[in-house]
Amino acid sequence: MLSKVKTVLIDLSGTLHVESTETPGAIDALNRLRSSGLKLRFVTNTTKESQNYLYNRLKSIGFDIRKEEIFTSLLAAKELVKKLKLKPYLMLADEAKEDFEDIPCVQTEHEDGNGVVIGLAPNRFNYESMNTAFHMLLNRSQLIAINKSRYYKTNSGLCLAAGPFVAALEFATDTKAMVVGKPNDQFFMQALEPFDCRPDEAVMIGDDVRDDIDGAQRLGMTGILVQTGKYRASDETMINPPPNYLLPTFSDAIDLLLK
Repeated sequence: MLSKVKTVLIDLSGTLHVESTETPGAIDALNRLRSSGLKLRFVTNTTKESQNYLYNRLKSIGFDIRKEEIFTSLLAAKELVKKLKLKPYLMLADEAKEDFEDIPCVQTEHEDGNGVVIGLAPNRFNYESMNTAFHMLLNRSQLIAINKSRYYKTNSGLCLAAGPFVAALEFATDTKAMVVGKPNDQFFMQALEPFDCRPDEAVMIGDDVRDDIDGAQRLGMTGILVQTGKYRASDETMINPPPNYLLPTFSDAIDLLLK
């Protein structure tokens, strides 16, 4: 299954690092992967941080990484906003808004807007902002969810991700969000686009059994679930078929790839 792999897609948070700490052996493993000649790209549902913010964080940890190698669901959402010609209300963390600096946005429901973009924004998820989004959606604005992840890992444990808040708005307004991040097929195909690579020639390494692994495997990629980050015991039983490989860390995944 791995013998024809040309491209490696790598999740970030939970797979390579948790906040500002690398997962065991991740920096060295990434260096070994680079030396192999395989093509690689970092694909992330992280919505709290812009591409530039992520790049600087990873460099400060010690990873050998280039900014253009990072493909985020934030950037995918921005492209969709431009395509649909939306003027959105942004439910995003301040560190994420950098990616939308050239997009005309609204601040309140009383402005002339036609979209709501929602990501993980812990400091924005309050009654006032949710109610603003609620009223805009009732007025037929388009709801764009950067992802619908259930939870993510921090140094203090698991925390709610954006998915529960997206679900609340969908329920309240009887609408369905357009989801742009993993496990969206289009997101994975956009990630592979620069390499002229078929899905069955790619492998996805991640800690989220649904968004990373199930999404990739449904498209034909090989899935490697690592037991770091948000992984919880028996996660591998939550999808059918199960992950192609289940390994303790990203470093173990690279060992397997390079055999």
